Amino acid sequence: MKRMGMIFRAKANKALDRAEDPRETLDYSYQKQLELLQKVRRGVADVATSRKRLELQLAQLNKQSSTLEDQGRKALALGREDLAREALSRRAALQQQVTDLETQHQTLQGEEEKLTLAAQRLQAKVDAFRTKKETIKATYTAAQAQTRIGEAFSGISEEMGDVGMAIQRAEDKTAQLQARAGAIDELLASGALDDSSGLAKDDIQTELDRLSGGTDVELELQRMKAELAGGSSGGQQAIEGGQGRPQSQQPQDTPRFDKQ
Repeated sequence: MKRMGMIFRAKANKALDRAEDPRETLDYSYQKQLELLQKVRRGVADVATSRKRLELQLAQLNKQSSTLEDQGRKALALGREDLAREALSRRAALQQQVTDLETQHQTLQGEEEKLTLAAQRLQAKVDAFRTKKETIKATYTAAQAQTRIGEAFSGISEEMGDVGMAIQRAEDKTAQLQARAGAIDELLASGALDDSSGLAKDDIQTELDRLSGGTDVELELQRMKAELAGGSSGGQQAIEGGQGRPQSQQPQDTPRFDKQ
């Protein structure tokens, strides 16, 4: 089972590697970085909003503190020390709130500065990654185009392989049809295969060939008969001439007299 699982993972990894496009992966990574940068910027905005709210509260508390201080002075001027003491007590409570808010304000301001610096650094990294991404994509596209051109010229690409196989199959079928057509022509010419078209073209030629062949045979036969007949009649005449003439009447050599 462990081996089968390893084989399955290996095949799945190979399939994923074949289906993966580096350009799409780079674009996806860049999109994720932009989303992260957007979150950091949103965090900076949230911290800045909180800081601004604290500043408004501080301004309001400081205004109230100033009002209570003025009321205490007026109360002392009118001889109402009790009212002046109450006003100062309230002002002291407000001052404690102001102190707490100022501490929070400083903390938020520090966080805002850190987030702003982080956002700036992240922005610089995102810009650098975008430049590198576009460079890698352009290089990959050029290499892919160069590879396809090279495969097309060498004929090892899948598309060109299919075209080559199609051409080979077409040539094989053409050669097979040509051979079949030649064989049929030879069979028709030899008479082994009748022409189903019903045309009289080959019949005329066949008849002429037959007549010509028969004439040649007849001429040869007459010549042989003539030779045999000529030889037999000459011999028979010689025999008959020798037997019918008496021996005393055989022709004798007569003397020849030359003229003087």
